[in-house]
Amino acid sequence: MKLYYSPGACSLSPHIALREAELSFELVRVDLKTKVTESGEDFRKVNPDGYVPCLVLDDGRTLTEGPAIVQYVADQVPGKRLAPANGTFERYQLQQWLNFISTEIHKSYSPLFNPSASEDHKAWARQVLHARLGRVAAQLASGEYLVGGQFSVADIYLFVTLSWASYVGVDLAPWPALQHFSARVGQRPAVQAALRAEGLVQG
Repeated sequence: MKLYYSPGACSLSPHIALREAELSFELVRVDLKTKVTESGEDFRKVNPDGYVPCLVLDDGRTLTEGPAIVQYVADQVPGKRLAPANGTFERYQLQQWLNFISTEIHKSYSPLFNPSASEDHKAWARQVLHARLGRVAAQLASGEYLVGGQFSVADIYLFVTLSWASYVGVDLAPWPALQHFSARVGQRPAVQAALRAEGLVQG
């Protein structure tokens, strides 16, 4: 498999999932401005949308969109318990959280990373993000992880989105549960390995 990624972007979530699953894969870095890979390939020939993540399977089929990719990865190694079994209520809870993180948290960051966004737009985005983070913090206040007390791909995705906070001036201090969660997940060996591979930490 090949995972097309950009350092620190949302592609970090399936990158961590692949390492947690201990699956064999190749990392291919993409310049999101030029849409060219590190080997000079036109990334839009791989993913016409031009954004990461994109997972290319050994048979040439592709998957895009992080929540879909991480569930695919989890289902390749059910023994790792990175996702509840298909058909269970817990699996639908996992999908609920993946959708919430994608549409309510991930997307709320977009104006904060956009240099052309107005200050009013950014202030609105911070208000929305504040409310959504409070919702997740309330869930984590009663347990270590989002679904059934078991570490899952939803936790990986949440960890990645929380890691962006310091880059856009969002203070997580009001939510100790989120700070503790980030610290705990950040120490997992697979997470550390992914961060090192993307050049996000030294060592």
